[in-house]
Amino acid sequence: MESGQRSFPVFSHVESLMPKEEKLELNKNKQVLTIGIPREANMQENRIALVPEAVGLLVQAGHKVLIETGAGKNAHFPDNEYSEAGGQIVHSSSEIYKADIIIKISPLNDEEIDLLGSRKTIFSSLNLTTREKSFFKKLINKKTTAIAFEFIKDKTGSFPVLQSISEIVGRTSIFLASDYLSHPKYGKGAMLGGFPGITPTEVVILGAGTVGENAARTAMNMGAQVKVFDNNIYKLRRIQEKLNSKIFTSIFQAKVLHKSLKIADVVIGALHSHEGSIQYLISEDIVREMKNGSIIIDVSIDQGGCFETSHPTKHDDPVFIKHGVTHYCVPNIASRVPRTASYALSNFFAPIILSAGEEGGIENLLKRNYSLSNGAFLYNGILTKRHIGNLYDIPFQDIDLLMVAFH
Repeated sequence: MESGQRSFPVFSHVESLMPKEEKLELNKNKQVLTIGIPREANMQENRIALVPEAVGLLVQAGHKVLIETGAGKNAHFPDNEYSEAGGQIVHSSSEIYKADIIIKISPLNDEEIDLLGSRKTIFSSLNLTTREKSFFKKLINKKTTAIAFEFIKDKTGSFPVLQSISEIVGRTSIFLASDYLSHPKYGKGAMLGGFPGITPTEVVILGAGTVGENAARTAMNMGAQVKVFDNNIYKLRRIQEKLNSKIFTSIFQAKVLHKSLKIADVVIGALHSHEGSIQYLISEDIVREMKNGSIIIDVSIDQGGCFETSHPTKHDDPVFIKHGVTHYCVPNIASRVPRTASYALSNFFAPIILSAGEEGGIENLLKRNYSLSNGAFLYNGILTKRHIGNLYDIPFQDIDLLMVAFH
């Protein structure tokens, strides 16, 4: 086992602790599910939503798991590991999309929606800024129930899937910055950190959320001098408490931010909007004044980016230089470490699907699970998110009212 990664709960002992009446009720509700895991069509996506150990748990619980051949290859999970866990390897995408539940990373493309059966449930990311109205219309016509990773929200107000991935992204962003800062072409041959007698690396982080916190912690552990900017005082206070350090923090005061950016070696853009889009914060004029050989990691590029000079890049060509500053603008940084990120996703979704089986299906679980129902943007082909409806001029309804109406 890989330390710190494989932490799937086992529920088989629960029934043994239940009164006989509850056991009978549980068995009565239990539903055998077919879960499909397609190979990602997006060539920039290397993660997979369920790892072999999770598939093993689902199969042990009586469910059927179909994995499209090669689906786990980029995350270093070969087909044989899935088949040994009890999964069924299939060579046809069409068979995958006939499953009760399809769980993948990237949003469905047009070809995948065409393959999708009627009244199926989809788990995936949404990436709202890159969607068109036709995407929603096609899923609506299929009577789809669709749950977006980024909308899943628990009762504490946090977003557990995003938080898990953001922890990975925050740490990875600093490792990427370190690689490029020392690069002979894209950096200046400098090591990220600090040593006695040498001025420490200056790292500026825009955003004090989970990405910013983990980036700050990693950079500080490497010896860098870190400054964090955010307009949320609560987040700035929290980051100081969590890091147990009097780290430099500031709201977005133009003069203070400008001065910090001019001397920064690394800038991490880690702003996030739960509405799916942000406006860039740093103008091209300010980027022009940054040091030659400095590094920008624009984690927010999937929502429009923090810098006017940013534009999306790909894993096979991740950086470009603008005004002497190296920009790394790959939208899905977590896919740079796909095996680790796949475990993080799988640790969340395997228990959810197990619970769906015990509850008698996804629809029953949606009625009882606040996090999951908050993640749904379509329920039986009806849009349930106001901001999506307003954005694309599509009628929407409250999901709680819909679930009452459908039952």
